[in-house]
Amino acid sequence: MGAELSILLVTAASLAFVHTILGPDHYIPFVMMARARKWSYTKTAWITFTCGLGHVGGSVILGIIGISLGLALNNLTSFEGFRGNVAAWVLIGFGLVYFLWGLRRALKGKTHTHKHLHSNGTEHVHEHNHSEEHAHVHSSQKNKKEITPWVLFTIFILGPCEPLIPILMYPAAKNSWVDVALVAGLFGIVTIATMMLSVG
Repeated sequence: MGAELSILLVTAASLAFVHTILGPDHYIPFVMMARARKWSYTKTAWITFTCGLGHVGGSVILGIIGISLGLALNNLTSFEGFRGNVAAWVLIGFGLVYFLWGLRRALKGKTHTHKHLHSNGTEHVHEHNHSEEHAHVHSSQKNKKEITPWVLFTIFILGPCEPLIPILMYPAAKNSWVDVALVAGLFGIVTIATMMLSVG
């Protein structure tokens, strides 16, 4: 490995760590959603890993397309910035909708009934409102698909890794696709590992 590649790899790893640790949007959503949804550590780690993969993968794909098409660094960086703005507004919108949904549920104090069918064939009905402590599992809720991980994944695919594109340009300019893959791979590993360690 040449000195240039060594410097590039150290730069990629350093930038990935700093970019992730100084960007709380890389881990706070997972911590908050895990807490709100009572996700297990395994589920939280899996969702974080998948979103991290989408986050880095989206930028790598965009970078490779840009490099292949010979786009100038300024044009590519501008597009990455636009993607970042879109992702930021989607994340803000998601947070606002989630806040309003939670507020609506919290303020909703109507009494209602639930019918529970048990595996032994017995059933019972009880009445309550959601302002009191109440814990029970609804069999119908077990079958519901949760969309929150998909929303997070979409946001992270749209969110750019701004520092990655410029460091991909150098090995690409030298027509060294192996070096491009090494830089992108190391950047991705460090970014995802930092996200997962911050969430854990």
